[in-house]
Amino acid sequence: MLYSEKVLDHFSNPRNVGEIEDADAVGEVGNAKCGDIMKMYLKIDGDTITDVKFKTFGCGAAIATSSIATEMIKGKKISEALKLSNKAVIEALDGLPPAKIHCSVLAEQAVKAALSDYYRKQGIDPTPIVGEIGDCEACHG
Repeated sequence: MLYSEKVLDHFSNPRNVGEIEDADAVGEVGNAKCGDIMKMYLKIDGDTITDVKFKTFGCGAAIATSSIATEMIKGKKISEALKLSNKAVIEALDGLPPAKIHCSVLAEQAVKAALSDYYRKQGIDPTPIVGEIGDCEACHG
């Protein structure tokens, strides 16, 4: 399985690892069966994501996709973060092997799960804004 230089870089030197003690939002997605679990923490000021950290239990691709996803949403407006797609994550990493595409889906879902948590804490139903957060279909093979 060949990984791009960017995947290897984000796996070896992941950005934004850790947790935010007083996070405004926390989202956790994953499946113990496939072994990839991502937890994302967001600090939000107004409608801007001022800080983001993650903890991922999983393979190198799961760590790399989490890392790049945090970089892609940090400093962005919530509306921009909501548009983060697994395809954008894959492109930012210069591609992923087909067997690891589900890791990029998990990264997208982790961002959405955290934003759903944020809206729930504001007393807003997140589903119309964020959409449904599904399980990792790739894990149910």
